[in-house]
Amino acid sequence: MNKNELVSAVAEKSGLSKTDAASAVDAVFETIQGELKSGGDVRLVGFGNFSVSRREASKGRNLSTGAEIDIPARNVPKFSAGKGLKDAVNG
Repeated sequence: MNKNELVSAVAEKSGLSKTDAASAVDAVFETIQGELKSGGDVRLVGFGNFSVSRREASKGRNLSTGAEIDIPARNVPKFSAGKGLKDAVNG
């Protein structure tokens, strides 16, 4: 499912127009992104948790040349599925 299909499904299930559903979906994505950017986390009970994890600097290898390269430290987004989502997928 891509974003357009998600917007269509939200519009159909909620009775909103596609324009309103697209605004709602965009608002949810922007809110989650903003919270993670500010260092917080988003917990959706029954669905899952969005958080930020710190990945430290490390050494790697360029596969084509074999040269060692430095991989800089960075923050990476992380999602862990909640019990409700896991049960829905497996049940």
